[in-house]
Amino acid sequence: MKLKICGMKYQDNITKVANLQPDYLGFIFYKNSSRYFEGDIPELPKEIKKVGVFVNAESGYIVSKVKKHGLDVIQLHGSESVDFCNELKQTLLSHSIEIIKVFSIKDQFNFDTLKPYETVCDYFLFDTKGKLPGGNGYVFNWEVLNNYPSTKPYFLSGGIGLDELKNIHAFTKTTASKYCYAIDVNSKFEDKPGLKNLEKLQEFNTQL
Repeated sequence: MKLKICGMKYQDNITKVANLQPDYLGFIFYKNSSRYFEGDIPELPKEIKKVGVFVNAESGYIVSKVKKHGLDVIQLHGSESVDFCNELKQTLLSHSIEIIKVFSIKDQFNFDTLKPYETVCDYFLFDTKGKLPGGNGYVFNWEVLNNYPSTKPYFLSGGIGLDELKNIHAFTKTTASKYCYAIDVNSKFEDKPGLKNLEKLQEFNTQL
């Protein structure tokens, strides 16, 4: 199972977290977020993919961040349309960018929503539906994913912490997890917004 650590903010912390060798590091380019990333991303091992997280941003803003930071992946965390995703992918064709489209779940979800996005996104990400676009800090009902109708690989997100390790291991034995590609963590591993706790992340990464 791949690991994505999202909401990185502080230079020294980013470098230390990168030493844990996660598969993805996420940087939030949404100004209303307490984890809004400013400045430059320190040099990372080439094996770690840099993910830019955007919420209903204009395509020009996204493209500028891709070029400035050398992003590998774009995560769209708002109500971005199929056409927007397609146009963005075509605009960034020469950059070989991957697109993750986020959908929020609580206790139920209409999976028909996914169908139009199948051809314009590389991954889906399922997060907890809450007041914020992300980082709400609690888990949605994973049993909803028993009805997942797609073969598109997806990221599992939403309030995942050390306490969920047992549930994750149980989940990986279910048919719902067949296309679960990665686990996405954020707020449950922080000492404050954007500052990740290395010991907790190390423990999680070792046991995942």
